[in-house]
Amino acid sequence: MGLSMSEEPHDKLLPDGLEAEPTRAGLKKVTEGQWAGWYHYEPSDAFEDYTGPFYCKPERRKMICGFLPDDKNCNAGGNIHGGSLMTFADYALFMIAGGMNNEVHGVTVTCNCEFVNAAVPGKLLVARGEVVRAGLTMVFVRGIVYDAGAGTEAEERPVLAFSGSIKRLPARDRG
Repeated sequence: MGLSMSEEPHDKLLPDGLEAEPTRAGLKKVTEGQWAGWYHYEPSDAFEDYTGPFYCKPERRKMICGFLPDDKNCNAGGNIHGGSLMTFADYALFMIAGGMNNEVHGVTVTCNCEFVNAAVPGKLLVARGEVVRAGLTMVFVRGIVYDAGAGTEAEERPVLAFSGSIKRLPARDRG
C-alpha cells in the first residue's frame, strides 16, 4: 500500500476554519493581475522575490503556495532549476507552518527535497502540505510541489516532494 498525504487536516497551528482575510502579519492581498486573490508576504525577501516571486492563499483549511517560473529559473536543459524549486519549497515550509493566521519566526533546520518530475517555465507550480508536528521549539512540515496543469487538482502532476523542520526563534523587530 502506497503512502500519500492525508486529506485530513493534521495542522496543529490552523484554527478550525480559516478567516476570509488573514490575521497573519505581513500578508498583503493582491488585488490586480494574474495573482489577484492571492497574498504576498511583506516586507518581501529579496532573494525569494528574485527567484519567484511567491504567493499564498487559503484552500480547504490549509495553505497553498504559488509560483510561476520563467526563463530566469531555467537550468541549461531548459527545465526549472532545482535550486529554484528548493527555494520555493523553503518558502512553502514557513507558509504551511503558519497558515493564514500564525506567523512562524525561525530558521530552516532541514529541507529535504526529492525531484520527481521536471518543471517547465510558464506553468503554474503550487505547493500543498501539512504540519506533521508543531512543538514549542520545532515545527515539522511536509508537502508536494505540483505542476498545476490546466488549473484543476485532477490535472496536477507532482514535481517535488519536500519535508523540513523549522527551529522557532523569538520574533525580531523589522523596523
